[in-house]
Amino acid sequence: MIILRDTKQKIGYDKSDLISTIKKCLRLKNDNDFKNEVESFKIIKESLDSREHSNIHYVVSIGVICKNESRFLRIVNNKNIMLTKPLDYTFPHIINSELREFLDIDKTYRPVIVGSGPAGYHAAIKLCMAGFRPIILERGKPVEERLKDIDELWNTGKLNPESNICFGEGGAGTFSDGKLNTGNKDKGGYFKEVLDTFVRYGADSSVSYMAKPHIGTDVLRGILINMRNDIIRLGGEIRFSNKLINIDFDNDTSGIGFGYESELPTYELTIDSPEGRYKLSTHSVILAIGHSARDTYKMLCKNNFEMEKKPFAIGVRVEHKAETINKAMYGENYRTLYGDSLPTADYKLTYHTRSLDEERSVFSFCMCPGGYIVNSSTEEDGICINGMSNYLRNSENSNSAIIVNINPEDYKDYKYDNYDVLGGISFQQSIEKAAYTAGNGSIPVTTYKDMISGEKTRELASIKPLIKGKYECSEIKSVLPAYVYDAILEAMPYFGKKIKGYDDPDTVISAVEARSSSPVRIKRNDTMMATEYPGVFPAGEGAGYAGGITSAAADGIKAAEAVSEYLIEDLIECYKTYETSKYL
Repeated sequence: MIILRDTKQKIGYDKSDLISTIKKCLRLKNDNDFKNEVESFKIIKESLDSREHSNIHYVVSIGVICKNESRFLRIVNNKNIMLTKPLDYTFPHIINSELREFLDIDKTYRPVIVGSGPAGYHAAIKLCMAGFRPIILERGKPVEERLKDIDELWNTGKLNPESNICFGEGGAGTFSDGKLNTGNKDKGGYFKEVLDTFVRYGADSSVSYMAKPHIGTDVLRGILINMRNDIIRLGGEIRFSNKLINIDFDNDTSGIGFGYESELPTYELTIDSPEGRYKLSTHSVILAIGHSARDTYKMLCKNNFEMEKKPFAIGVRVEHKAETINKAMYGENYRTLYGDSLPTADYKLTYHTRSLDEERSVFSFCMCPGGYIVNSSTEEDGICINGMSNYLRNSENSNSAIIVNINPEDYKDYKYDNYDVLGGISFQQSIEKAAYTAGNGSIPVTTYKDMISGEKTRELASIKPLIKGKYECSEIKSVLPAYVYDAILEAMPYFGKKIKGYDDPDTVISAVEARSSSPVRIKRNDTMMATEYPGVFPAGEGAGYAGGITSAAADGIKAAEAVSEYLIEDLIECYKTYETSKYL
């Protein structure tokens, strides 16, 4: 494939514009030359360049398959036109039909995946396609039922601790903007495979090439249902409302009666389900528990899983009219120049404090153009919020988290159920409880003007919050640590210089964004296994190895690969012994 890098395309470009670009770059004289030489083409990458408001355009890289590609490279001699080999993902171990059927005889070789978020579901898809027929344990409900519980929380304030924004099919990402971009390099093609997987299950094809891809919460729900159905079709099993409450070594080594003694340890999982408590034995477990499974972290600590504190960030959600952000990013006259062809504008902001005793980073996170703020609480006496957008990003407001870095030193005096390593959870809880108190059980909301003075907001001005959930005008100074509050106040005028109107006195600020990432990391070795627990694979955001949908899903795929590598030889030997025993 030939890549035509960074071609300039007008707003609203179409297929004919791409063909014209290909003809020009490859020096094809006419349509006949194009038909004779070009077999196919597709967009590889697309980004919006809005730096010059009078000349906003797309920067598009095009992949072209030609009959004689090396000849074209010699002819054009252009550094932005190069030959490349598509990076195709391949799972390392695919088991045959005999081994797949054997998994019904010795079910301990069926991997168990705890959690159905991005890491859990992408691991499940890969293991199902490879024939390993995993069992997925999800403490929450299917997305259709989960939506009803979340609507009840938003409309009445009644929380279901096991079915909410954080727990249930798809994890926390289900009710978000559905962002799929990541700042990391795609070593091994994992990110590309994640994007391609989403497209296969119903995402728009543009997800595979946009520089800032997003699915939207409304579309993502349907994708999850498609993934669920395929997991089941391929022999996997999904057990909703099944909560892991303990993991221990299974000392029963009697096997299933044909003489094979596995070298792999067997784990006994204790699970709570609607039908009651039961045990499940397996050689392998993927822990894709998500960043809010606080009780699961505690159980792992109790069972001596090695864990470590890690940095995270907390702060607020800042809300503006989408039109304010659009004009700041695209220019006051953008509608005259481009009509409705531009996407709702996004932004990325970073600031490093200067006046505080200790330097802090203040930055935007999970920016939701044309979106909503949502109540994402998981505990009765705490308030936590997140951002969410539909695919079209067409609500009246845009919002973003503005958060401040938190280091382990900041929560050194906190413990969670007497576990020092889980102090970050206790720290988060204290912030969320303060938000609950400030808002009288609702989301506390203030204006930037009142945040400066520290006074309680009596009424909002020109911006009406778009919040899914009950909110109350309040103050948030009592919610945040002083160094977080002051860092945000110091950053806002700087952000106002970057984006006109950002520090408008009417800007709406809601609290509290406390779960941007996990406050703890479950230690694992080079084979992705938990130290001291061979066959247990911590994965995704909850394990502390990812941040966002794409990186969590990619980590889930890597965990699935590691599981297949771990099981394959022992599974084959066990099957051989079983086959031999039938003739004895």
